[in-house]
Amino acid sequence: MMVKICGITNREDALAAIEGGASALGFNFYSNSPRYVDPDRASDLVAGLPGSAWKVGVFVNESPARIVAIARQVGLDIAQLHGDEAVADYPQGIRIWKAARVESSFRLSDLDSCPAEAVLLDAAAGTAYGGTGRTFDWSQAAGSTKHIILAGGLDASNVRQAIAAGRPWGVDACSRIESAPGRKDHAKMAQFLKEATL
Repeated sequence: MMVKICGITNREDALAAIEGGASALGFNFYSNSPRYVDPDRASDLVAGLPGSAWKVGVFVNESPARIVAIARQVGLDIAQLHGDEAVADYPQGIRIWKAARVESSFRLSDLDSCPAEAVLLDAAAGTAYGGTGRTFDWSQAAGSTKHIILAGGLDASNVRQAIAAGRPWGVDACSRIESAPGRKDHAKMAQFLKEATL
């Protein structure tokens, strides 16, 4: 199971996530997010991190050129597109994950032609681009031909249920394992990581 801890803003949280067994760390480059981290700060956070956890940049309606520049500066492994971007418009040479909102019109089969390496399913939350702690019916994710990552309202209390219902490739947690936006509660994060990898 690929397990991503998103909204990393400080080195202490990054180290604790890696120590707990996280497969990936998410760094949010959307300036309107309470978990925004500027590229210079992210470069400092990433430099010298131990282990092999993937570094994922979260972007919302950012230009391909800007994404490539930040990815090179920070040392990102993956760009996660969380806005209204068309994946086909993004350059080769960088791994792409695409976020999709699960709302009333959602159809899993619509993702079959998505060229992204993985699709992250998040609960619809009005104009917000994730990080709201809302959940959705995880069974809607089951049976996809794509690598599916479940996000939205996951923590230690429900991640096993989400995995059983959605049978995803990965899971992603953020707001429900925090003590404040951008600050992880290390006990909650460790318990989530433990439950997600049982």
